[in-house]
Amino acid sequence: MSRRRAGTPYAVLAGADVTLVGLFSAKDNEFTHKLDLLATIVEIHGGHVASRHVQRRGVSSGGVDKMAAPFSRRTLLSPGKAREVADACQQGGVDVAVFVNPLTDHQRAVLGDLFGCRVMSGADFR
Repeated sequence: MSRRRAGTPYAVLAGADVTLVGLFSAKDNEFTHKLDLLATIVEIHGGHVASRHVQRRGVSSGGVDKMAAPFSRRTLLSPGKAREVADACQQGGVDVAVFVNPLTDHQRAVLGDLFGCRVMSGADFR
């Protein structure tokens, strides 16, 4: 299957192995529900959810003060979590990584290079 796909966001999901990724506040008790909703969208459009990755913000005492900010403006995630997702994408042959969070074009490009697959946001499906 092609690593980079053309077409609408929905067409990209057809037949694709997908990993779901989300950055959530430690106070967000609905993060599992949000990932489940995104998984439903992926599956309705023919994608297969291969894995899920959650980055929590504000779990540690130092993180509480920074909950509104991403770990990295380039990747949204911490370096360790970004490497974890990249390894899972590469080892699992993932075609598309879909973030619950909105992403900038720059973040999509950086994450796409890091993960070795197309990167999208759940906002692309609204």
